[in-house]
Amino acid sequence: MTTELINSVITQGQQLATHSWEYGTFAEALLEWYTPSSSVFGNNTFPDGKIPVLQVGDTRSLSYAKPQISTSSDTLVDGDGATGDPASLGVSAILIGQTESDYLSAAERQVQHLLTAVPRWSNGAISQRESVAELWADFIYMAPPTLAYWAIQTDNVTLLTTAIQQCNLYKEVLGVATNAKSAGGLWHHIIGPESQDLGIWSTGNGWAAAGMSRVYATAKKSRFANDGNVQSGLAQIKSNIRAILDGAIALDAAEPNEPLLRNYLNDTLWFGELSGTTLLTATAYRMAQLEPADFGSSYTTWADSKRQAITGMINGDGLLSPVINPLNWNDMTPATQSPEAQSFAVLMFSAYRDYSSS
Repeated sequence: MTTELINSVITQGQQLATHSWEYGTFAEALLEWYTPSSSVFGNNTFPDGKIPVLQVGDTRSLSYAKPQISTSSDTLVDGDGATGDPASLGVSAILIGQTESDYLSAAERQVQHLLTAVPRWSNGAISQRESVAELWADFIYMAPPTLAYWAIQTDNVTLLTTAIQQCNLYKEVLGVATNAKSAGGLWHHIIGPESQDLGIWSTGNGWAAAGMSRVYATAKKSRFANDGNVQSGLAQIKSNIRAILDGAIALDAAEPNEPLLRNYLNDTLWFGELSGTTLLTATAYRMAQLEPADFGSSYTTWADSKRQAITGMINGDGLLSPVINPLNWNDMTPATQSPEAQSFAVLMFSAYRDYSSS
C-alpha cells in the first residue's frame, strides 16, 4: 500500500461515482482516509459529546459531498425509488450543517422522511423502496448510520436506539439461521415483492456488516453508551457482525485455492470478487479496533491475508478488478470497474491503518 496507489484508487473512485449511494459511500471513504479523527472510528469522534465542526473547504470529504446534496427536497439526493440511498449522504450533510444551516435542515428532512414517510415491513423495519415494503441488505450501510448520527446531533437516545433497532429488525428478516448448512449467520440480499434475491450476496453482506460497524462505533462513542437499551442493542449488533464474518471466513477457508470470496458466497459457480471481499475485510479491521477482545487474531489474520490478495489485484491505474457489475449482481461476467469497489478499498486501507495504530 503506497500513497501513489491510494491516490490512484481515490481518483478512479471519484470519476466513477454517479449514483446516490456511490456519492455517500465515497464521501464516507474520504472522511475515514483524510479526516480519520472525526469519523465515527476516530479518536475525537464527538468532542464534548457533539458533532465535530469541520471547515468544509478544508475537508476533502465534505467539499466532495456538498455539491451532490440537495437542500430543497425531502431527501438529500434523488434516490431513483430507493429510500436508503439518499440517506448515505446524511453524515456529510450533518457535518456540513455545523457551519451551513441549510444542510442541517436538509439532513433533518431526510431523517424525518425515513421515519415517517417510508413503508415498513411487518416487524417495523424501514423499507429500502419508496413504493413497497422491501428489505435490502444494502440499506444498513445507507440509513442507520445517518439515523444514529442525527441522534447525536439532537442528543436523542430514543432515535439512537431506533437506529440500532433497525439493524436488528433487518437481521430478523434477512438473516440465515445460524445452523443452516452452508450460510449460517450470513444474510440474504433482498426479501420483498419486487426484487427478491435470496442469494447470499458478498457485497450485500459487506454492506450490512460495515453499516452495523458504523452504528456500533457511533453509539459506543456517544454519551449514551451506558444506556441499558443501547447496550443490549449493541450486543445484538456485535453478534450479527460476528456471524457474518464467521460465515464468510468459513466459506473462504473451504476454498484455499481461491483468494477472494465468491460473488455469491456459498455458490462456487461464481467468480471470486473484490467488492464484497474488500468491504468485509475492512469490517474485520474495524471490529478488531473497536472490540479487540471479541475480534482477535483469527479475524485479523484472515483480514491480513485478504488485504494482501486484494492489494495485489489493484491495477496500476488504481482500478480494482475482477468486480461484480454493481447495477446487475446476477451478471456472471467479471466487470473491470466499480465505483463501490474503489470506495471499499479506501475504507479497507483506512481501517487497516487505524487498526494497526490502535
